[in-house]
Amino acid sequence: MSDIASLKTRIQREFGTPAVVIDLDVVEHNIKKAQALCDAAGVGNRPHIKTHKSPLIAKMQMDHGASGITCQKVGEAEVMAEGGIDKILISYNIFGEEKTGRLGAVLKKADITVAADNPTVVAGLPHAAEVAGRDLGVVVEIDTGRKRAGVENPSEAIALAKDIASRKGLKFRGFMLYPPEDKMVETQKFLDEVLTAIRADGLDAEIISTGGTPNLLNLGKIKGVTEHRAGTCVFNDRMMMAAGFASLDECALRVYATVVSRAGPERGILDSGSKTLTTDTGWGLEGYGYLIEHPEAKIARFAEEHGFLDLAACNDRPKVGDVVRVVPNHVCVVVNMVDRLVAVRGTEIVGEIPVAARGRLT
Repeated sequence: MSDIASLKTRIQREFGTPAVVIDLDVVEHNIKKAQALCDAAGVGNRPHIKTHKSPLIAKMQMDHGASGITCQKVGEAEVMAEGGIDKILISYNIFGEEKTGRLGAVLKKADITVAADNPTVVAGLPHAAEVAGRDLGVVVEIDTGRKRAGVENPSEAIALAKDIASRKGLKFRGFMLYPPEDKMVETQKFLDEVLTAIRADGLDAEIISTGGTPNLLNLGKIKGVTEHRAGTCVFNDRMMMAAGFASLDECALRVYATVVSRAGPERGILDSGSKTLTTDTGWGLEGYGYLIEHPEAKIARFAEEHGFLDLAACNDRPKVGDVVRVVPNHVCVVVNMVDRLVAVRGTEIVGEIPVAARGRLT
């Protein structure tokens, strides 16, 4: 029996399938790769923990040179601060006294900066500073074409920066953006305009934070950037392969799944449905995952616990009981479906890592 076949047997016997497995050797390679790209561009590395949701992996990133971390929600920041992680950026609008109160409690433990893109959110943030008894850093989120969150024109960004700076308990720290990969010139123009204006009013931006794993390849194209937020690159997935950022060997996470039915010659069923692999197609990819052992196969559709295999293009078709490894389309949502990650190094099982911030949606 080959080493990988032996590993599959052990995973199936000791953990059952579906099992979400990460190779720590590949994780370390990916962490070093992202850090090296940031170092070469002269920007800080503030990885986004939305992908792994683990203080243990966040500490690995910090140990390799990360200057802080990014969280998406207060709940994630609570878990990271409790795990001893400092210098946290929460890259999301925080609204309501329940959340700002919790934010204040975290601010007592760690250096926290939050993002805001409207005056209503800014108006509520001093409550967190009051609870903590210390200033809260705030960056203005700007949008340069992705059409997600963020102010859409420089005048709004300038006005919001002044609003933040005027409020007791808040400290204006700069700007946060997630530029489209093909909008570097437009992003530079937007950024230059707002920086010139705020500096004329006596403000400055200590943080100019860009984001996105594919944009690691664009570092250096926007002048003035101080740090970068990338999440998916710690594990990688089919989307990052399609984007040209990662190879198959750099996909550290695989879902080990068992073929539980072959009721027809050209179809089969995996024990991994939408509650494991999720229905996120990523960036318009065909199917719902890449089967390493059967690359011509497609995970064509899902029920909750059934992954429907289309084997029409396969000459070598799996049998009932076979364990296959699936690279997900979008790894971040898969991690959030499970309580633990099975950790391996190569073909040796080395333990389990809790997904400590799983389900922290508020």
